[in-house]
Amino acid sequence: MGFTWGMRLRGASKKKIAPVMSWSESTSEPDITIPPEFQCPISIDLMKDPVIISTGITYDRTSIEKWIDSGNNTCPVTNTVLTTFDQIPNHTIRKMIQGWCVEIGSSLIERIPTPRVPLMPCEVYEICRKLSSATRRGDYEKCEEIIWRIKKLEKESEKNRNCIIENGVALVLCDCFEKFSADEKSTSLLGKILSLLTWMVPIGWEGLTTLASASSFRCIAGFLRSKDDTVRENAAFLLKEILSLEETQVHAFAEENGVAAAFFKLIRDSVSSNATKSSLIAVSQMVLAKPEIASVFLEIGLVNQTVEMIIDGENSVCEKALAVLDAVCETSEGIKEVRKNALVMPLLVKKILKVSEQGTGSSVSAILKLCKAGNASTVEEAVRLGAFQKMFLVLQVGYGEETKEKATELLKMMNTQMKLMSDDVDSSMEFKYLKKPF
Repeated sequence: MGFTWGMRLRGASKKKIAPVMSWSESTSEPDITIPPEFQCPISIDLMKDPVIISTGITYDRTSIEKWIDSGNNTCPVTNTVLTTFDQIPNHTIRKMIQGWCVEIGSSLIERIPTPRVPLMPCEVYEICRKLSSATRRGDYEKCEEIIWRIKKLEKESEKNRNCIIENGVALVLCDCFEKFSADEKSTSLLGKILSLLTWMVPIGWEGLTTLASASSFRCIAGFLRSKDDTVRENAAFLLKEILSLEETQVHAFAEENGVAAAFFKLIRDSVSSNATKSSLIAVSQMVLAKPEIASVFLEIGLVNQTVEMIIDGENSVCEKALAVLDAVCETSEGIKEVRKNALVMPLLVKKILKVSEQGTGSSVSAILKLCKAGNASTVEEAVRLGAFQKMFLVLQVGYGEETKEKATELLKMMNTQMKLMSDDVDSSMEFKYLKKPF
């Protein structure tokens, strides 16, 4: 048994069309017509959350929000320019609709629950003010109460979440984290703040700088070694954000707090895709900012672990793993370690044009570094694996200038080597016959 949606006129003299829900012919239950005053003028559906806009017309909140978000600044019914986009709940109509749903008593009509009013910026400002005040006083219990409320409001709707993100809550939370970061008894509160901050991106330079203090960094590094995998994932995400500051002090803190080993363990444990990606990005940032830290990662087996990520990981993970190999190849020690793994060159060549633009850029860059640091056999290996053809395709596809320049340099190196391999490679593919510019 089922029902179908239909349309019918409510009287010959009326032009407004009302939606009708009717059962199939096998049932005797009468048709149900939604009263026009309960219909949203935009969707013509029964309103679940009726709101009044500045022109006095009532719409369903979801429909009018979509209308406004699409760039419209007029009332759909009157075409009058809206003086404000504020939406006031129409409790009278909502109660009438709820009463009608109960009166109908049909399985076709589900009673409309009382909707929650979305969070307003002024309410967020008040939350920030109270949290800042409680933080300055060192009032642990009040801070925890406010943080619990923020978490509750965020879960109610996507609109609430966006309102929280857009109105400065992240910075206040960072200040709160810094205040209690040195207190070992505040672990529960700090863990909750950590969880909230993971979805409040971008946190902003000021907030990240606060988290980059010695006390806060040490605390987050401690969470990275937690027995709770969710906490470890949250800590990895925030540390990755902090390391993006590229400040010498931050990377010194990372070295002091044993972050390298903790990131490696998180990658090895395969806690989650997000945790792995955050860790790989952080590792790249650390190696590029402080090349000497590469030796720490190499000693604990980073290259082999990264190769596994490239082989088994999804594209988004593979992309980050390729960036790690490229970063490691910045140092002579890293290149030496990379050469020990026979799978590296075949994987680098294979992943060109297969993962992403960034992944291709990392592969081309790493191959160039290996060829420059190696001898003729390294270049020959790349040629035999099909790198020459791949570089030519890279130029044709239209990647960034930096990647194109590296691909062109590799083509020149491989062209020279190919002349020495003329017995094995078709001479028609010599570099001199390629069209320019590259």
